[in-house]
Formats: sequence, structure tokens, C-alpha cells
Amino acid sequence: MSDKPSVLFVCVHNAGRSQMAAGWLRHLAGDAVEVRSAGSAPAESVNPAVVQAMREVGIDIADQTPRILEYATAESSDIIVTMGCGDACPVFPGKRYEDWKLDDPAGRGVDAVRPIRDEIRDRVQRLIADLPSTA
Repeated sequence: MSDKPSVLFVCVHNAGRSQMAAGWLRHLAGDAVEVRSAGSAPAESVNPAVVQAMREVGIDIADQTPRILEYATAESSDIIVTMGCGDACPVFPGKRYEDWKLDDPAGRGVDAVRPIRDEIRDRVQRLIADLPSTA
């Protein structure tokens, strides 16, 4: 069992918002946090405009694959951040939940994805500042 906190980011397709959030958290927190992401109805691949927008800030998420939200993953996560997955997201008593209202980058070009990417960065930075210490 790991001493570091685990954060699960969940959106519908696990191809945009949750992938950007996971990329930012891995980039900004390094090994201090276990990063997970999933979707209630995962896409085949990560949105290319999302990959491009993240690459512009030095974060490569091209190798990520959308995953289905599994009960065990949610149950074993310390913090669950939802981004529009609706009723498909399981609720576990005692878990810390955050629901981030964010525009969906699906079907949008990189110009429209950049502001979403930047808002997610800001939210991830606040999340990191509020994480339990692992020291």
C-alpha cells in the first residue's frame, strides 16, 4: 500500500479534460502523488487537439490511452475529481470529491482547448497545495 495520496480524474470519454488534469498532476507533483484517470464511456484515443495543447506546454500525453472507470479504482482513490461524468461516477462515503465544471474539448480545435488546459492547470495547482502531506 502506498503512502502517497491517489487522485482519480474522471470525465466521460477520458480523452480530454481528465487526461489534461492527469498530465498536469504528473508534471507538477512528480512522484508525490499517484495519478489515475478514467472515463464512464472511454473514447478510442486521446483527443489530438488536447495532445497538441499539452505538448505546447512541454507535457506529452500522446502515449496515454482512455480507460473505463472501474469500481475498484474509484474505491481505492483518495480524491476523486469529476468533470462531467454525471451519474456514471460512483460515490463512496468518506471519499473526497471535487466536481470541476469545465468546457468539454471534444470536437474543438487547439485554439479552443488552450483556455481549458490553462484552467485545468490552475485547478491542479490548487489541488496540489491542498493535498495531505506524504512526509
